[in-house]
Amino acid sequence: MWGMSSPLLTRHTSGVSGLDSLLGGGFVSERMYLVLGRPGTGKSILGSTFLADGAARGERTLYIHGEESREEILLNASTLGIDLEDVEFLDLGPDSEFFSEDRTYELVDPKDVADERFIDDIRETIEDLDPSRVLVDPISQLRHFEPTDHQYRRRIVSFMRFLRERGTTVLATETVGNQDTTALQSLSDGVVELQRGDEGRRIAVSKHRGTAAPAGTHGLEIRSDGLEVFPAIMPEPDDREFDPEVLATGVDNLDDLLGGGLERGTVTILSGPTGIGKSTTAAELLGSVTESGTRGAIYLFEEDVATFTHRSETFGVPVTELVDSGDLTVEEIEPLTRSPEEFAQGVKQDVEDLGVEVVVIDGVSGYKQALHGNRADTTQKLHALTRYLKSVDVSVVLVDELSQVTGLREATGEGISYLADNLVFMNYVEREGRIERVVGVLKKRVGDFEETLRVFEITGDGIQVAGPVEDVHGILDGAPSVLRDA
Repeated sequence: MWGMSSPLLTRHTSGVSGLDSLLGGGFVSERMYLVLGRPGTGKSILGSTFLADGAARGERTLYIHGEESREEILLNASTLGIDLEDVEFLDLGPDSEFFSEDRTYELVDPKDVADERFIDDIRETIEDLDPSRVLVDPISQLRHFEPTDHQYRRRIVSFMRFLRERGTTVLATETVGNQDTTALQSLSDGVVELQRGDEGRRIAVSKHRGTAAPAGTHGLEIRSDGLEVFPAIMPEPDDREFDPEVLATGVDNLDDLLGGGLERGTVTILSGPTGIGKSTTAAELLGSVTESGTRGAIYLFEEDVATFTHRSETFGVPVTELVDSGDLTVEEIEPLTRSPEEFAQGVKQDVEDLGVEVVVIDGVSGYKQALHGNRADTTQKLHALTRYLKSVDVSVVLVDELSQVTGLREATGEGISYLADNLVFMNYVEREGRIERVVGVLKKRVGDFEETLRVFEITGDGIQVAGPVEDVHGILDGAPSVLRDA
């Protein structure tokens, strides 16, 4: 499994929430890591956090910089709550007087004079301070001291050996696009890539010697208190003995359709057109399971908490009371504020910390639109989340909207039928000039279910399901006809 590391390796924590998990416990001591990304992706923030974490632990740390002054770095870090006051700084950049001064050199190249001075400064500072952590931001400033790429590569190798001999761990930042970073990546013990695009901010550990690095990218956010990393959910092997408890939906006759109810630890999709009663059914399910002592949670992507609470309590589900008692969690997800990984980690935390056993996601279309990433990627992340929840015996209900009002041309509106252990569909039907609602079960992997359709109504007491529909056929085709003899 990724993240596993050798117990022989000592590590430095990164200080970034979630990143140590991707690194198998942190940055390996006495190694060099390259942090790559375009401008504005958070390279300096990551490096600053690494140094601040070390300083807070009483370690000696050094920030080698050349593009920003110490004052600018301290100010920028403080706005994110990163304390660098106990960090030592070595400025390799020119001061403001360089622009106006007229300097002349004789007999020697001025570049050679400056280069040797900078290299001496770096060596002397490190020897005097003997830091355990060093940030070189950016490392490209060392390239300017060398006449050729070959000499630059030799300088990096010697620099790394010099630091390793002193027991120092190094983070070096580099901007993608300025030059070819292949050589630097090859020389580095680890590579952390930061990205920012239409899919939001992402992070990847593309190289990590001695540790199995996780594949793909993961969620990354820059918030007011700094960087946060949200690793992708990786389900554990499901070796549990499957003997599930049946959860009643709380809707009479719907449980009859389902052969008694929904099995714990399964995924149920409630599909149907807008206004049909999917969310109301999900709310009644939550009300029913919480009455029996099971904790539930619903994550709202398509309505706010106030509307959900008012509507549910109109039908007799005491949402406010259940939330106050801790039996129910209701959370509204703001659009485009989270990655799929951040959402999944939040659900995982509710399961582990609050003991949530039934999770409702309302709805799938809103989930795909509200979270960062393309629809295919978010679907994949939803699959991973449901697999994790099933592996820890949590029941999942996905509310899915169909575009067609009548008939059933497709089982789900978002192409997620493969996720379902149970597939319950709701639809409209016109019978003799009157609009009616019908419900049926298309799929149930565990146990029997009733292969009929039933008419239901939304009343002041919630969902009321009647007996089987026996006098109409062609409902799934969208062209029902009444059987007069029936």
